[in-house]
Amino acid sequence: MMSFGFSTPGKTLFGRGTADAIPEHVLGFGQRLLLVRGRSVARVDDIALDLQKKGAVLETVFAEGEPTVSQVIQVVKAGRDHRAQAVVAIGGGSAIDLGKAAAALIPSGSDLMDHLEVVGAGLPLTAQPLPLVAIPTTAGTGAEMTKNAVISVPDAALKVSLRDDRMYPTLAIVDPSLTDHAPREVTVSSGLDAVTQVIEPYLSSRANPLTDALCQPAIRMGLQAVATLIRHEDPDARDALAYVSMISGVALANAGLGAVHGLAGVIGGQTNLAHGLICANLLGPTLDMNFQRTATAGGNLERYSFLRQVISDVFDGWGDQSFLALSDVFELQGVPGLDDLLADNARVDGLIHDALNSSSMKANPVQLTEEDVRAILQMAVCPTA
Repeated sequence: MMSFGFSTPGKTLFGRGTADAIPEHVLGFGQRLLLVRGRSVARVDDIALDLQKKGAVLETVFAEGEPTVSQVIQVVKAGRDHRAQAVVAIGGGSAIDLGKAAAALIPSGSDLMDHLEVVGAGLPLTAQPLPLVAIPTTAGTGAEMTKNAVISVPDAALKVSLRDDRMYPTLAIVDPSLTDHAPREVTVSSGLDAVTQVIEPYLSSRANPLTDALCQPAIRMGLQAVATLIRHEDPDARDALAYVSMISGVALANAGLGAVHGLAGVIGGQTNLAHGLICANLLGPTLDMNFQRTATAGGNLERYSFLRQVISDVFDGWGDQSFLALSDVFELQGVPGLDDLLADNARVDGLIHDALNSSSMKANPVQLTEEDVRAILQMAVCPTA
């Protein structure tokens, strides 16, 4: 059997009702807390009030979209000025990433650019991060289970990671009830991001027996949950999708991702499109291209056959169609705005170059060419063409 390592957060609590015990767990790290939160879930107001009633001294900052370099600098300053003893991050992946970056940098005297990948020096952290409690309110990114924070760098039109083995949350609390009744478009796009994040590690060149054991059942569970939530609200499906999102974070942290996220990170850096929407539309075209290139090279197609069978089981009538048909299954019409980006050949050339050199692309199951990536982009714009 192959040799491999495996890493996860310090402790994880999963299940409905786990959010009720947030003060009990959080206040064990100290009273002076930096709360990094989103605005969309009203229940977070109750959690913040409960923390204060039980003795917490809060400094609250709101995540405004995906974290940027300037936002991270501001939040780190707020945490230092508050003399925060721990960070609590409640929200979607952006809020949790902002919280992870703050927890990593508050104890350090160094600058964010000293540690950012690609555009910065990529140096290890100079101090142990503050304790971090990560509590997701969406089911999609699995950010509560990973050791990196994705930061947007507008000046470079890129999204890059602040990454360190010490950045895993000290505690992850995953309560699916915090995702109940999320808007349908958010549910589908973020849910398909989670599904993508169990499919890509399963196909990854760095897959191992433990990530396989996690991803195989999660792929079916995630597809079934999204299929249900496309039609109607369902608490069991919410539970399943929250679990899949959690597992996706573990899987990607240990086996990497692939071309979907290699492209999505670059596209997201150049547009205002939601990450989940980009991933959802790229999934079918990328699976199709990886399958074709693997078949041409005489590679093992067993994992693609498994995916076909699962998709066919979940979506009656899908049969043995091309993976491109996933766009129709999920009622996707192509990435809005991506056609304008593709109209600029020089910009596309730069996008393809950056995607091929991204960290996610390194784990793709096959090596893709510039023309392969160009074809994926075109298929994402016109999935039925």
